Order: sequence, then C-alpha cells, then structure tokens
Amino acid sequence: MFASKRKGTVIAEGLKIIGNVSADGAVEVNGQVDGDLHCTSLIVSPKALISGGIKARSVVVNGKVDGPISAEDVILKSHAFVTGDIQAQSLSIERGAFDGRSLRPEVTNLHQLEAPASNGHGDRVRPTVLKKEENPKTKVVRA
Repeated sequence: MFASKRKGTVIAEGLKIIGNVSADGAVEVNGQVDGDLHCTSLIVSPKALISGGIKARSVVVNGKVDGPISAEDVILKSHAFVTGDIQAQSLSIERGAFDGRSLRPEVTNLHQLEAPASNGHGDRVRPTVLKKEENPKTKVVRA
C-alpha cells in the first residue's frame, strides 16, 4: 500500500560510510563515502564527499569526488571538485569542476608525461602524449 515504485537510496548529510557501497538503482549521496561506489545512477550533492572509485551508468557530481569515475554519462556541475581519472562515453564539465584526465573507453593505454617543466635553459618543455600502438617501434625517453 505504501510501497514506492521509485527504487533508490539516499546517503544522508551527516552519515559517513566506510567501505564499499553497491546498490541497485539510483543513489544520492549527501554525506560521505570512504570506499568504492557501484550503482545504476549516482547524484553527488554539493556537501557530499566520495573518496573512492565510482562505477555507474550515469553520474552527476555537484560535490567532491577523490577517485576515478567510470560511467556511460558523466556531468560535472559547477560546484563539483573531482580529482581522478574519468572514463565516459559522454562527459559534460562546467568550469572549475575537474582536475585530472579524461579517457575514452576505447583508448585504454593513453600516457601523458609530467606537466611542463623547465629544461634548464629557461624554456618550457611541453608534455608528450603517447597513444596506444599495436607494435611500438620506438621508445620515447625524456631527458
């Protein structure tokens, strides 16, 4: 009689979960999760913190995530702060929301060398991006 057709889980503000979370359906995080989170869809509210990996079909972040995100669709709202890699088919980022790298799922061996640094002569060295090759013939060495 009182059963809801909506299948979802809310992690309330003030609640801290230590350990991995796995849920069928939607999850809304208003509190804190220290561990990996696996679900169908995820909403991370502005006051929320997730320290761990996220795997879901769709993810909307408006809080803080410290870890990798793997999903089909990811939206990073303006109050989002993400530190980690994002692997997604569709990625939408509002200004100031992301510090890391974004990978397309079919490009799994993408490497970026260190950030630009001085080469000792006052010149800046640009980072080199290497893409996956079937049979690499040369080796790139940074001096």
